[in-house]
Amino acid sequence: MSFIPTSSFFSNATRSDRSSSRATRFGAAIAVGATIAAGAILGTGVASAAPVTCVSPPAANDIQVSDTASCGAKATGAGVATSSASESGTAVSVADGGRSTSNATGFGTALSAVLGAGTSYSYSLGGGISQSFATNGATSVAIAGYGGGATASTVTGVNCAGLNSFALDLSTGRSCIAGL
Repeated sequence: MSFIPTSSFFSNATRSDRSSSRATRFGAAIAVGATIAAGAILGTGVASAAPVTCVSPPAANDIQVSDTASCGAKATGAGVATSSASESGTAVSVADGGRSTSNATGFGTALSAVLGAGTSYSYSLGGGISQSFATNGATSVAIAGYGGGATASTVTGVNCAGLNSFALDLSTGRSCIAGL
C-alpha cells in the first residue's frame, strides 16, 4: 500500500501554515503593544529630551531648549521666576514681585505668573495644560495630568477640565478637582 497525498492534504497543510503565520503575527503585535503600553506606564517613550531649567534672576530673561523640551523664566523687581521642563514639555514663569514656579513633563504645558508679592505654582504632568496666576501676596496652585486642564487665578477663580486636574486659590479658598 502506497501513500498518495491528495489535494485536501496540501490544502490542509497550507491552512495550518497560514494559521501558524497569523498566530505568530498576532503574538508579535501583542508583544509590541505590551512594550509600548509598559513604556507609557513607566514614563518612557519615543520623545525624549534632556531636562531644562530656567531661572530669573540672575538672568533677566532665561530661555532654554533641549530637543523638544523648553522653558522660559522672566522676573522683574524683587520677583523670582523658575521653570523646568522635560521630554516634550513647555514651562514658562513670569514674576513681577513674588515667586512664580512652573514644571512640565511629557507633552504638557505649564504657565505661571505672579504680580505683587504673590506665589504661583503650575505643574503639568505627562501632557496636561495648567495655568496659575497670583496677585497681592496670594497663592495659587494648578496641577494637570494627562488629558487634564487646570486654571487657578486670584483674579478669575479656579477651573478644572478633563481628567486629572486640580486647582486651588488660597486667597479665597476656592478649589476644584476633576477626573481623579
